[in-house]
Amino acid sequence: MTTSDKPDNASEPPAEPTGVAAQDWTTASADPQYRAAVVDLLGALAYGELAAFERLAEDAKLAPTLADKAELAKMASAEFHHYEKLRDRLAEIGEEPTLAMEPFVAALDGFHRQTAPSDWLEGLVKAYVGDSIASDFYREVAARLDADSRELVLAVLDDTGHAGFAVEKVRAAIDADPRVGGRLALWARRLMGEALSQSQRVVADRDALSTMLVGGVADGFDLAEVGRMFSRITEAHTKRMAALGLAA
Repeated sequence: MTTSDKPDNASEPPAEPTGVAAQDWTTASADPQYRAAVVDLLGALAYGELAAFERLAEDAKLAPTLADKAELAKMASAEFHHYEKLRDRLAEIGEEPTLAMEPFVAALDGFHRQTAPSDWLEGLVKAYVGDSIASDFYREVAARLDADSRELVLAVLDDTGHAGFAVEKVRAAIDADPRVGGRLALWARRLMGEALSQSQRVVADRDALSTMLVGGVADGFDLAEVGRMFSRITEAHTKRMAALGLAA
């Protein structure tokens, strides 16, 4: 993902894995429903990375300086490498990557159409805020995955450098013209709502992923934990807004 601004508790020692989280892929994937959930997850991530690559390449056209354009091009390249890792993993476990991605194309493309930035700053906020919400969601799910899948998912959620870049540029723009802050705060709130809705739609449309989240597969979340998960995502969003100098 474009950003993976980790929550404050990311530095705390992780709890000892139990259940499926303590297994490797070979053992865990013997459960066909678990396997289907992981294939869905990797497919969604793969298309997300491919879309991020395309979007960053487009955003580079809006960059005000050559240095900014080059920085975005470097980030786009990192996103494509993340996509390649997911594509190769899907092929390695005997899945056709394009078929795994296909169920998520409409939802993700719809999200990007509804949240197309109108200028350079809105593009930076979208990458920092919108993509970070998705990264938080996938990181929560990763905690329930087998060791091999978890390692891959966390690796492709690594920050490509956009977090610090976006904060620096947005804060500088607000310092130069404080009126910019109000517009970008409204934009970020819209992104928050659209990103959460899109995540919920993706999960609801895929039975295996839905079951993983509400319980029944791979030590999944129960309904109460789903609520706590979205509370943690919302809290992380509020902190990112503060980092940008915007009110949540």
